[in-house]
Amino acid sequence: MSPRCKKARICTCPFTGDTDVVFKPIGIPPRDLEQTRLEHDELEAMYLCDHEGLTQEEAGTRMGVSRGTVQRLLAASRGKIIEALVKGRAITTTTAACRKT
Repeated sequence: MSPRCKKARICTCPFTGDTDVVFKPIGIPPRDLEQTRLEHDELEAMYLCDHEGLTQEEAGTRMGVSRGTVQRLLAASRGKIIEALVKGRAITTTTAACRKT
């Protein structure tokens, strides 16, 4: 049995573009770094909750998903970011997975 299709998220984060963006530690070439991929919906959830100060319920409404989904996105994104910072990994992200409003 295969998993359900991912529900389309509505993204309003000002981070835009069709290419990958990499945030990396200074002084280390990208080819020498492991990468941590931050999905755009994870970035969107962090933007809405941590930057705009919305509750998870409000963020879910803006993204078109449930509060529980926002909670899972926040946990995943925060875990990825802290792991990348502690282990000195590059963080990559793209906007390809979201639909703009």
